[in-house]
Amino acid sequence: MEYSPKQQMETLYRILSEKQGQDITVIDISEISTLADYFIITHGNNTPHVDSLVDAAEEAMDKLGIPCRSREGLRGGRWVLLDYGDVVVNVFSKEDRMWYDLERIWRDGKLVNPEQPGEEK
Repeated sequence: MEYSPKQQMETLYRILSEKQGQDITVIDISEISTLADYFIITHGNNTPHVDSLVDAAEEAMDKLGIPCRSREGLRGGRWVLLDYGDVVVNVFSKEDRMWYDLERIWRDGKLVNPEQPGEEK
């Protein structure tokens, strides 16, 4: 089965929410970049939490049959980027998230509220 970028994003958002991802932000970058359609940004409370968020995202996408094209960053609770082509997931420690401030870098994208379909934040 083929999953649209939106369905992939919604699945990842749900999984990260269930695993208590902190301050999950979804940005639709489809109109401003060819990198992906969506960026998902979240952080964990500590090293094991960051690792569990990454593991849950990978497991969910594996179940959908969507391979991770690239995995960057550091295990051990600081920052991990998972590139699924249409959706890029960034899981940070709180400190690193503040440092990199991806929300500012991608501010030209549209903030998406996956809990309210069709509604921007």
